[in-house]
Amino acid sequence: MAKEFNVPPVVFPSGGNPGPQQRRLPTAPFQPPKSSNPGIPFMSFDVGSAAASTSFSTPQFASTTIGGGGSMGFEDELPLLEELGINTKQTYQKTISIMNPFRVKADLHEDADLSGPFIFLMTFGLFQLLAGKLHFGIILGWVIMASLFLYVVFNMLAGRNGNLDLYRCVSLIGYCMLPIVILSAISLFLPGGLVIKVVTGVFVLWSTRVCTRLVVELASCGDEHRGLIAYACFLIYMLFSLLVIF
Repeated sequence: MAKEFNVPPVVFPSGGNPGPQQRRLPTAPFQPPKSSNPGIPFMSFDVGSAAASTSFSTPQFASTTIGGGGSMGFEDELPLLEELGINTKQTYQKTISIMNPFRVKADLHEDADLSGPFIFLMTFGLFQLLAGKLHFGIILGWVIMASLFLYVVFNMLAGRNGNLDLYRCVSLIGYCMLPIVILSAISLFLPGGLVIKVVTGVFVLWSTRVCTRLVVELASCGDEHRGLIAYACFLIYMLFSLLVIF
């Protein structure tokens, strides 16, 4: 026996089969409007209208015209060495003041720096290297220990009134190394024995006098202990001169 299924009747809106005029035609997919600029076929919008309707303003950049009135140019920028805190003119003036042990300008050394001392120490190590001695690490280590030694000795002598800081100690000892640097250059051409010892003594006294005068004039209460400060400076530069002799 065949099983019967109940199928609901199909009812059309117009009461009959849809005619050709009632059929829904398929629509084409979305297509962007054609560009008004024929030279750019892939653009689907008007560039001029889009730029006019936007709310963003064109960014304004600073003018870098060289020599322009009121404009910031490359000529107005600071040199690279000055931006790094290296004043070559001041270093040169300090070096010239060290060259004359009888007329040392202490006011030039009020602003302590490490650019000049670093150059002198590296030059001293280079001359030692030309003599067949590798002393770069020893020189840097001795400068640190000598600065600590002078700092402790002076502040113990001056007490609470001492105003010599460690940074200034490194700067003064480094700049006063210039006679020892000259000694290391001269020792390359001098014979050993008594001659080199006499010349070494002269340059050690030169460095001692300059460093003692700078410490006494730049630090308070230094004039009262000039002899002890000179003795400490003599020990420091005598130690460096041993690297040249031996």
